[in-house]
Amino acid sequence: MANFVLLYHGGGMPETPEEGAKVMQAWTNWFAQLGEALVDGGNPVSQVRTITADGSVSSASGHTLTGYSVIKADDLDAAVALAKGCPVLEGGSTIEVAETFVAM
Repeated sequence: MANFVLLYHGGGMPETPEEGAKVMQAWTNWFAQLGEALVDGGNPVSQVRTITADGSVSSASGHTLTGYSVIKADDLDAAVALAKGCPVLEGGSTIEVAETFVAM
């Protein structure tokens, strides 16, 4: 099995405590469904800066990263199938699914 990082883009934070509780329950349920496929539940991202090869730094814009998780699956298609159940999609986010590999 390989590890896959799920990169979340867009979406928003819950506007009320009740909505927040509902969102947290959805994440808890999804993590339970993933079972042993969940490697790292991840976290939301708050501040983002982009650094270019020449060392310049700017505020990220456009398709900004808003969080991540790491799962394991047999292949990319299986990882995509698991990612389709992620509650972040209900909040208007998109997910990039990328296979990782050991380089060192």
